Amino acid sequence: MLRIHFDERDIARVQIASAPDPLWETVLAVHQLTAPGHGVPVYAAWRARARAELADRGLTRAARLIGALAPGDARYFPDFLTPDAGRDGLAAGLEALRETPRARLAAEIRRAALPARLPRWAGAVAKGSRQPLDELAAAFAEVHRAVIAPDWTEATATADRDRAARSRALCQGGVDGMLNSFSPYLRWEPPVLHVDYPCDRDLRLHGRGLRLIPSHFCWRRPIALADPDLPPVLVHPVAHTTGWAPATARACHPQALSALLGRTRARVLAALGAPVTTGELARRLRVSAPSASEHVSALREAGLAHSRRDGGCVVHALTPLGAALLHGELAPVRL
Repeated sequence: MLRIHFDERDIARVQIASAPDPLWETVLAVHQLTAPGHGVPVYAAWRARARAELADRGLTRAARLIGALAPGDARYFPDFLTPDAGRDGLAAGLEALRETPRARLAAEIRRAALPARLPRWAGAVAKGSRQPLDELAAAFAEVHRAVIAPDWTEATATADRDRAARSRALCQGGVDGMLNSFSPYLRWEPPVLHVDYPCDRDLRLHGRGLRLIPSHFCWRRPIALADPDLPPVLVHPVAHTTGWAPATARACHPQALSALLGRTRARVLAALGAPVTTGELARRLRVSAPSASEHVSALREAGLAHSRRDGGCVVHALTPLGAALLHGELAPVRL
């Protein structure tokens, strides 16, 4: 169990990240690629195609480089692989990775080596050698480009839906309500947030607040940085839509939908894969609220969407027919 201790300053400094972190997503995607057996079913189609894509591009070794320092079954992997600068994008995160101070590299590699045998090149990383750090950063960039970037729109949309749900919980119940909305893997007993975790530890925020990062590839339980002196973050799983499949399996589908519905209306249909308010939809598509409402109205008249009022908001979602059109299969959709 991880216990995160808040004080009154921390309550006011809880943040919800606006998008997944590209370095965290790459590490966690590699975990899914190396999962024993058949892995988590929701990633099965993505995993098969990602492995094939990496093999076709000659990037299997690049994925193994990342997995060697961050194995999926490890209770610890070096924090420098997921720097705070990743919030500003992949390039900023990789630059921070390359510039990790030597003392920190040595300490974190030493800690990672305690329970597991690391490859020989990890010793060169610990000494601050430029070549292996550059190779590691290049591996992140190549793996991300090959198997993460094609699905980044879906990953961001999934994070948006989660952020919208947390925002509604915040509006209805304050910070208490928002933190409680993460049940069952988080339990809020003020002033301590209890997190389902593979090891027993305490993290005291001391007024720094906590940044909650939604993750498309995180599964089952949240993950925090090991070093308590780093900016506190908690990477957490999000709910996937029933019909989620990797972009490689949907290669022609967006174009076909655009040809049928028009580009903007096709984007609206995709955005309604999970319940969303008019304001959230407008922000996601970067259109005005009246424009978003007009597009939803057209989909609703065609039997592809339905809407209901929830307090001061109108929430929209797909009908079974809309979900079938979007995903290529009939699936129950609940509002």
